[in-house]
This record gives sequence, structure tokens and C-alpha cells, in this order.
Amino acid sequence: MNLHSFESLNEQDTVNFAHSCAKSAKKNDVFLLQGPLGAGKSIFARAFIQYFIGQDTEIPSPTFTLVQTYITDEAEMWHFDLYRLDDPEEIYELGWEEAHGQNLLLIEWPERLGHLKPHSYKQITITPNRDESRNIEFQHVKGSASS
Repeated sequence: MNLHSFESLNEQDTVNFAHSCAKSAKKNDVFLLQGPLGAGKSIFARAFIQYFIGQDTEIPSPTFTLVQTYITDEAEMWHFDLYRLDDPEEIYELGWEEAHGQNLLLIEWPERLGHLKPHSYKQITITPNRDESRNIEFQHVKGSASS
């Protein structure tokens, strides 16, 4: 497990960080985005996805649909927003089993996965400060198996 952290002074810093994460992303990677409401998870997610499919592409938040999929040259990308999930088992109705495999997963509110949280993942935790800056921690957790 390795941990890196830095201070994002503005939205562009968060976008740049998302692009650097996307640049190194590959099939089977799972990115977990944690932080309170308004922390910047959606800004990160939008920039991450746009890195693959174009900066001018509108990326809707999956807050109401709970999942959006995108086809990229590298892999199919699944963007989950689990904020409205009441029970971890509900994720199976969103294609959870299909999403695993050769796909790239980006998951907001991963704590809602409960026992279904993958064993290996890249966690990005965004914590807002009193000013407009954010503390961003990147942690790569390598487990022995995946759910």
C-alpha cells in the first residue's frame, strides 16, 4: 500500500490530478472517490472521464441513474455514484458483476459498497479546507483477491 497526498489549490489542480490518474489507468483498475458532499469528487470524475473521451464531451453525473458507462480505446469505463444506494446488494441491479473484468471502474461513495468493496483499488480521498483548497490523498491498496 502506498500513499501520496497534496494540496489542490483550485479546480484546475484537481482536473490536472485527475488527468494524471487517468494517464496511468488500465483495464481492471478500480478508483474509489471518497469525500463529503461538495468536496470535488464529481470534478475529479468528470476530468478523469474526459481524459479518455474528449475534453468537450459533457459528462452527466450519475447521481440519479447511479451508473454511466463510456467506451474508451483502453476499456469500457463504468462510473458509479452510490450516494443513493440503501443496501450494498442493490449494486447487483446496476450491473456490478458485468462491470468487473476487463473494465475500468470509477466509484463515488464507495463506503456504500460495504462488504462488496474490492480488495484491490486506488482510493482518492478529497477533503475540503476552509478556503477553496482541497487536500487530496491517493492510496493504492493491493489485495490478494477481488470481490
